[in-house]
Amino acid sequence: MPLLGPQSLKGRALRLLSGREHSRAELQRKLARHEEEPGQLARVLDELQAKDFINEQRVVDSVVHRRAAKLGGMRIRQELQARGLDQDKVHEAVTALKSSELARAREVWARKFDAPPANAAERGKQARFLAARGFDGEVVQRLLGRPREEDTVPAC
Repeated sequence: MPLLGPQSLKGRALRLLSGREHSRAELQRKLARHEEEPGQLARVLDELQAKDFINEQRVVDSVVHRRAAKLGGMRIRQELQARGLDQDKVHEAVTALKSSELARAREVWARKFDAPPANAAERGKQARFLAARGFDGEVVQRLLGRPREEDTVPAC
């Protein structure tokens, strides 16, 4: 097996980009330890961005496409922000998801649970499940309905 020499920064960046879309900030974070001289990484990333190998809108579209069927808008926003993307693009993507949030929550809920909650404990479990996946509290409440009177504890 032939020994390969050290991989260039550009080669490392292209290898990462061949697996999935990465933002410039992600590549910066992942490749910084391989930079041999100051400014080298910035030049490589500038070149890749100029050739459209790095494209923030494609990163946003990719994350939304892969995650929208399983996650709510809050979790998707968190993932996009963690990738260091422009706040306007993140806001635009999350706003576009709002119209389908209830339907997506219903699909996620239906894959996990076979029946509506029968009592407060089940409602809490199902609500926590949906909240952990980033669905808004209002959407969860609309999906699971209001608690029945016998489920609520009267105030003393």
